[in-house]
Amino acid sequence: MSGARKIRVLVVEDSPVVQQLLAHVIGEDPRLELAGIAASGEQALRMVDSLRPDVVSLDIRLPGIDGFAVTQRLMRDHPVPIVVVASDVRDLDIPMRALQAGALAVVEKPGSMARADYQTVARHLCTQLTIMSQVKVIRQRGRPRNGDEESPGNGGRGKGAAAAPPPPLPPSVVKRQFRALGITASTGGPAALVKLLRGLPTSFPLPVFVVQHIGAPFVAGFASWLGSVTPLPVALASDGPHRPGHVYVAPGEHHLTAEPGGMRLVQGDPVCGQRPSGDVLFSSLASAFGAAAIGVLLTGMGEDGARGLTDMRRTGAYTIAEHASTAVIHSMPGTAVRLGGVTEELPIDKMAARLLELVSTGVEPS
Repeated sequence: MSGARKIRVLVVEDSPVVQQLLAHVIGEDPRLELAGIAASGEQALRMVDSLRPDVVSLDIRLPGIDGFAVTQRLMRDHPVPIVVVASDVRDLDIPMRALQAGALAVVEKPGSMARADYQTVARHLCTQLTIMSQVKVIRQRGRPRNGDEESPGNGGRGKGAAAAPPPPLPPSVVKRQFRALGITASTGGPAALVKLLRGLPTSFPLPVFVVQHIGAPFVAGFASWLGSVTPLPVALASDGPHRPGHVYVAPGEHHLTAEPGGMRLVQGDPVCGQRPSGDVLFSSLASAFGAAAIGVLLTGMGEDGARGLTDMRRTGAYTIAEHASTAVIHSMPGTAVRLGGVTEELPIDKMAARLLELVSTGVEPS
């Protein structure tokens, strides 16, 4: 990376031992340099203001204000890409709320040079810091405070906000009975999924299959958290039957395929660098359900899901891509649009209303 400006990383971490470890990890990567170290949330807010780093590596359990509150304040006052670095995968409430508030990714803390997978974990952390430093984050005004979040059933809008309906369906329609919904998301996906799923009632008549790109150690906690903040029951997908109105999240390091009455986990090679892969999920929906399936491709970096969504559209399925106006990163949905795999583009706050319209009327544009 000779001659190129290095990416400046602010490390927010209260443990002196971990501070030294992360400083070493960052210093070993030719793409990165350490901009500074903050030992508390309050210090982090001051240092972001003065140092203007390219990206923040954020511990979540801090003295004083926690990582969730730090994320909220930074995204309101000094927007900067934030990568949550977590060590305890058993309690992910705060990291997941930080993702909902605007953090871009959650990755595993290297922990110790003595662990067998230290190099792999350290390399992944540096890669995520590098990638996320390029994301153009925007100021988040008036985000709901904890305890006053959007209520289920209002499509992720704030209390009292008027519903914004999607564009009307054309008068020429084809009657159709939909039987399955697949959703794929990557960077920015947790917040987008919450907004979408909060707009679906417990009576939603389709099984919902979800591929969310997130580190394998965090998938179980992510599924549990998603079920706690949205109306529908959420579980990790497994070999076996599926039920209407239930959300099934693909577990780490397994592809998820769906068919009428059942679902199956597959340990194949990564597709588009991902396992689980949205391409695999969408292609299985195309084969198993054809025109009776709905596919939704949300925000994310790369191209995963785009070709699978195109497979779905070729079989007559209804396919939706998140519009660039709300996608944190428009690469995945944008690729699907370029490939001709998208029936329509919608901002995230209009998707739930469209899905409800489709499953309640059984119609789609011809």
